[in-house]
Amino acid sequence: MNIIIVGCGKVGYTLVEQLGGENHNITVIDTNEEKVNSITDDLDAMGIVGNGVSFQTLSEAGIDHADLLIAVTGSDEQNLLCCVIAKKAGHCKTIARVRNPIYNNEIAFLREELGLAMIINPEHAAAMEMARLLRFPSAIEIDSFSRGRIEMLRFKVPETSKIVHMSLRELAGALQYSLLVCAVERNGEVYIPDGNFVIQAKDSLSIITTPQNAESLFKKIGVHTNKVHNTMIVGGGEITYYLAKSLANMNVDVKIIEKNKDRCEVLSEALPDATVIYGDGSDQELLKEERIQNMDSFVACTDMDEENIILSLYAKEKVSSKVVTKINHLEFNDVIHSLNLDSLIYPKHITAEYILQYVRAMKNSIGSNVETLYKLMEDRVEALEFIVNQNCRMIGIRLQDMKTRPNLLVAAINRQGKVIIPGGQDSFAAGDSVIIVTTETGLQDIHEILAE
Repeated sequence: MNIIIVGCGKVGYTLVEQLGGENHNITVIDTNEEKVNSITDDLDAMGIVGNGVSFQTLSEAGIDHADLLIAVTGSDEQNLLCCVIAKKAGHCKTIARVRNPIYNNEIAFLREELGLAMIINPEHAAAMEMARLLRFPSAIEIDSFSRGRIEMLRFKVPETSKIVHMSLRELAGALQYSLLVCAVERNGEVYIPDGNFVIQAKDSLSIITTPQNAESLFKKIGVHTNKVHNTMIVGGGEITYYLAKSLANMNVDVKIIEKNKDRCEVLSEALPDATVIYGDGSDQELLKEERIQNMDSFVACTDMDEENIILSLYAKEKVSSKVVTKINHLEFNDVIHSLNLDSLIYPKHITAEYILQYVRAMKNSIGSNVETLYKLMEDRVEALEFIVNQNCRMIGIRLQDMKTRPNLLVAAINRQGKVIIPGGQDSFAAGDSVIIVTTETGLQDIHEILAE
């Protein structure tokens, strides 16, 4: 596809990096020549220095032939206006990043009235991911499929767990529970396991389950659920606002520490159920005064990655259940992951993931459509949800008779609201939602799971 990306910040760079790897023709636009050159020098993309709102600039970028325009500048209004002009000028699909909470309740209206394909709010998306982790703190990562009916939970196997030294086949029998382990990370290596795979202590497992069964499953395998009743958040930005609102609905007590007095007043008015403290969250004495040691969970949510990391390392020794760390920059991933922090949230990565999901779905292949897409384990694994169309050639074929690609697993089938953990005798039916986990990135149609 021909894709124009307006805005060459971190999200723009990540989008070019990921979409370029899927053989799309990409043109980037930004008023900052240095940023444009940085992307075009590093990645496979055309670059234009100019304003994405300008019809002339868009024409130069090839708006007449564009399939999609993505606006991710630092201005919400500019992103929206850019999409409107592009829609009129080139009749292409458009996606806008919109961050201001003022627009959050109006997203459906804006999308419909302005004719946008998608509006993404990175802060809201990041906050919802944090809320899922605080709902189930034993998990390192939680990804949701089939509108919340199916979840993929990633957790580290404790040394004391009864499943250590069990093969996956033995595990299913011992639990008497339909369990599917779809990916394992061990010592930096990633595996899509079969029944003979033996679990070791400190393995990072990704499992498929339902939200209703997750708690009982974790108890059976000897992983404490450690429910959260309260949390401390350092940093009072937009993510904190959305997160606090969500946690209030979960009956979690929220304490926010923010060093900007004016922002404290805004938060106090907007979040009557939360306790807002005016002070420096990096002050150890203040954290002690506010009883960090009595907290179940902690969220480091300042604008500084370094501060978030240091706060998280300190909090990990104090809180009982969960520490969540916001990371703004994608560099130094290896260093950050070596610090053994609980859960990391990358708002910019989440934004790119949502957009990539839509781009794959746009292709609307013959047999299926990409409904959901997650990149797991530092982008080395993809979990995709396909909707099986009536003309899919694989309908009615038993999974044991399908010759699928190596390192690929059919992880779950959602059939009219019923979740099936599939075995060899199961098959696809029209209308099914099918979850695929694979190390083979870039799949766009369910037929591509078959071996060539």
